[in-house]
Amino acid sequence: MKILIIGGAGTIGKKVSGHFAKKHEVLTAGRHSGDVTVDITDSRSIKAMFESVGPVDAAVCIAGEAKWAAFDAMTEEDYHIGLNSKLMGQVNLVRIGQKYLNAGGSFTLTTGILADHPVLLTTSAAMVNGGIHSFVKAVSLELKNEIRINVVSSGLVEDAVDKYEAYFPGHNPIPMRKVVNGYVKSVEGKSTGEIIRMYDNC
Repeated sequence: MKILIIGGAGTIGKKVSGHFAKKHEVLTAGRHSGDVTVDITDSRSIKAMFESVGPVDAAVCIAGEAKWAAFDAMTEEDYHIGLNSKLMGQVNLVRIGQKYLNAGGSFTLTTGILADHPVLLTTSAAMVNGGIHSFVKAVSLELKNEIRINVVSSGLVEDAVDKYEAYFPGHNPIPMRKVVNGYVKSVEGKSTGEIIRMYDNC
């Protein structure tokens, strides 16, 4: 398969890219690195990326940001960071990218545990993750050409413990191999409209 991975140089992305590259053709995309550059907040940039790489069998997005801050400190503009990047960025990848996926191809989006188990300072991130879950379930009913779509939702991953452990007291770190398997299930499996939760109930 020819697989495009947006965010392929990130903490999770580099492990996912490395795994798929063992038996598939992998192209990575990012704002500042990769085989092609892309800004997912800009629809024109997304279209240019797909035009550059041509038809693909799978598009995986492990990118997008949202602001973490106390609710009383959040402005409308702060919420727009997550809405424009992680939410609409991934929605637009599907909206535009469906024209560049081969028949029977797949999209895999990325969220996280905050949709189900939010912690302090995450009103924006939790809201965005929940919105993506609903989008995936709805759009799976309408995609044509047997194109599938799923979303991988991970908890605190092993490789990010040092950076985020203080925000997730008592959470069990998720082994990177388990996280990678979520993306394998989405890309190499046959399910669609699924929220692939790679964490235990908290």
